Amino acid sequence: MPNEKTLKFIIDGGKATGGPPIGPALGPLGVNVMDVVNTINSLTKEFAGMKVPVEVTVNLDTKEFKVSVGIPTTAALLLKELKAEKGAESPAKSIGNLSIEQVIKIAKIKMPDMLSKHLKSATKEVLGTCLSLGIKVENQDPREVIKLVDAGKFDDLIKKYEAGES
Repeated sequence: MPNEKTLKFIIDGGKATGGPPIGPALGPLGVNVMDVVNTINSLTKEFAGMKVPVEVTVNLDTKEFKVSVGIPTTAALLLKELKAEKGAESPAKSIGNLSIEQVIKIAKIKMPDMLSKHLKSATKEVLGTCLSLGIKVENQDPREVIKLVDAGKFDDLIKKYEAGES
């Protein structure tokens, strides 16, 4: 088994630098920090403006490294979809409105990171994040939309996404 060390970072997509937290963590391992930073930036440029989880595994013997990029947080994906900088000061205020399709699309992206086994429950998790960020869905409070999801109003749409038709 190779002698490896794995480090985890949350970085701004496409904007990693050799400064903290990456540089000080990798420097003592003898790996070329700028090579790692450039690799991270090329792998995360599509997530510009979002916080992205990144894992760097360094082989301590050969100084070779491997970078794996996670999926941005649900909040980051929602804000990007809404083209907003940040959530509302309080959940009572609304910063915008998304369609249920946009919410289902984000739920499908996030499913590998969620505890939900079904897209319907993943959609409800994303709706919960909408609530905390002050995002309306279908011009309604996300709690009302969760009730509609529970009642089966969006089952056909969810099934369409599960089947990969969208």
